[in-house]
Amino acid sequence: MYQITALEYQKNELKNEVKLRKRSRIFAKKTKCFCKRGHCFSTYYHKLNPLGQQGFFICNIPDKKKYMTPSILIIEDDLTFATMLKTWLGKKGFEVDTAGSSSRAKKQLSTRSYDLILSDLRLPDQDGIHLLAWLRSQSCTTPFIIMTSYAEIQTAVQAIKQGASDYIAKPVQPDELLKKIKEAIQKSEVPDTPSEAHIEKNTPQSFLEGESEAAHQLFSYVRLVAPTQMSVLINGASGTGKEYVAHRIHELSKRNGKPFIAIDCGSIPKDLAASEFFGHIKGSFTGALNDKVGAFEEANGGTLFLDEIGNLSYEVQVQLLRALQERRIRRIGSTKEIEVDVRLVSATNENLKEVIAKGTFREDLYHRINEFTLRMPDLKERPEDILLFANFFLDQANRELERTLIGFDAAASEALQCYSWPGNLRQLKNIVKRATLLARGEFITVHDLGEEILAQPVSPATSSFALHDEEAEKKRIMNALQQTGNNKTKAALLLGIDRKTLYNKMKLYNIG
Repeated sequence: MYQITALEYQKNELKNEVKLRKRSRIFAKKTKCFCKRGHCFSTYYHKLNPLGQQGFFICNIPDKKKYMTPSILIIEDDLTFATMLKTWLGKKGFEVDTAGSSSRAKKQLSTRSYDLILSDLRLPDQDGIHLLAWLRSQSCTTPFIIMTSYAEIQTAVQAIKQGASDYIAKPVQPDELLKKIKEAIQKSEVPDTPSEAHIEKNTPQSFLEGESEAAHQLFSYVRLVAPTQMSVLINGASGTGKEYVAHRIHELSKRNGKPFIAIDCGSIPKDLAASEFFGHIKGSFTGALNDKVGAFEEANGGTLFLDEIGNLSYEVQVQLLRALQERRIRRIGSTKEIEVDVRLVSATNENLKEVIAKGTFREDLYHRINEFTLRMPDLKERPEDILLFANFFLDQANRELERTLIGFDAAASEALQCYSWPGNLRQLKNIVKRATLLARGEFITVHDLGEEILAQPVSPATSSFALHDEEAEKKRIMNALQQTGNNKTKAALLLGIDRKTLYNKMKLYNIG
């Protein structure tokens, strides 16, 4: 119970509040809530005692959550867009206020609180990152979502580092925005225990979904098939993140409280594959010194992920098909059958139909594991995600290598986006990790990225900062200032120019 005193109580009186309420005559009536958390149901208790009259308010926070409409503050200088968002979110059950500038938002936030803040990155007086920094300096932990364009995704990543709950790219997809809002509010309402808070703080996210259209389509299919019991086949080139997708299917399924067991079929010796899948009993073959539980038993009730399933021998394919059809397995050397309940998710970088035509993969097994197919896009098919993942891998490398790099300079960012990435996300991760180790400044340069990146041709139109394209030049300066928290020295370094040149250009373009 959240308590607010109407009069200045002594500390000892507050500690004995329950006892005093039992000993005194208490009269209750409904009154306005003074907790500044909204219009919740409050009760004013008027206590009579020999020393006079005193009162206190009791504000029941669970009642607030039950009866209040979630409130959102939209900070957007585009009046038409802000009005549209306000109307749409109002129809979705939210109480919405708007502000056209950072200063106006600060005034509104000083008078009332909100359940969530949705702010554009670019504001007329101050960008959204500075507003976020101000809020956090005021000890305000309200969920904060940044709206930005695809061209400013790297800046949005910096906002996440500074405490933003999430970001969404413009043009805004309504369903995606609604999902992010609900998730942010729900997360803020659940208090973390000390242990949970520790885990959340120290356990980094293992993967990103991405913001490209290809990524959105892929994970919409993942969320669609995950709650079902269908067997899923994931097709994709090496390094595209097939195992992560398998993990997401498991996490979003009804089996998420049960084991997730992953087997790399390409690394298992053919003569041991059956033992890995079904287990064996002691003495069943040479080297079987103890009983072994197989992957099917380990995954019982959960999900079994078979990576590179096309590498299985024909004999093991027969045994696998039988296990899937009958939901029973038998350990090698045993006559006892064991009932198993597993959901199968498989992955391959081969065209299994071509392998079937060659006679090395069973067609009946193919149809059994392929009730639903997911295709993993190559990284080159999702260029909007390259810098997003690069920054993500940089954060991982910083933690692992104990470095504190800020990001990538302009030339390095350009080179990353121009490269074809034949090794996909795995190659990107390796290159970023190596560059993090080699970098001597606060930013990764194009030379830190290595020869394979340097070998690619760079368009003259984008290789130099001094383009004499005023709009493009102004945009790059503003992006650099946002990435560095308005630090002029770091911004100049990021742009590859000296501070004097930066100041002159800021004056020329009227950048405050």
